[in-house]
Amino acid sequence: LPAEVRSAMIILLNEQLAANFDLQSQVKQAHWNVKGIHFYQLHLLFDELAGRLAELTDEIAERVTAIGGYATGTVRMATENSTLPEIPVDINAGADYVQALVDRYSIHGSNLRAGIDAADAAGDADTADLLTEASRIVDKDLWFLQAHLQA
Repeated sequence: LPAEVRSAMIILLNEQLAANFDLQSQVKQAHWNVKGIHFYQLHLLFDELAGRLAELTDEIAERVTAIGGYATGTVRMATENSTLPEIPVDINAGADYVQALVDRYSIHGSNLRAGIDAADAAGDADTADLLTEASRIVDKDLWFLQAHLQA
């Protein structure tokens, strides 16, 4: 990849890294604090979701370094660069956590799709492919979460 494309993709990927890591931590927050009649099922689901996000976080960070960048992946770095709102701290009911995560997964999915378009436009098929796979995983997990809110 040309240097200017790599530079643009490093910025794009670090933005995605921040949001993905932030979402992963918010899902763990829900996992630790969920209460209510569906506690056990949601506790397990949230842990599975966080695990998939952890794998994506690693893949995104490795792509940054593979194209010559520096992965900005600490908790503090993610906090500074994430586009996601913070999960509310005044909830603990399962449905409230599910709704909060649906909102954040929706934002993250939209951002991933914008990243796919930007990577395609820049001519970086590999980054576009990575973000496409991430988008598929996020969209599927969003579907799992949304199903809990349907009657």
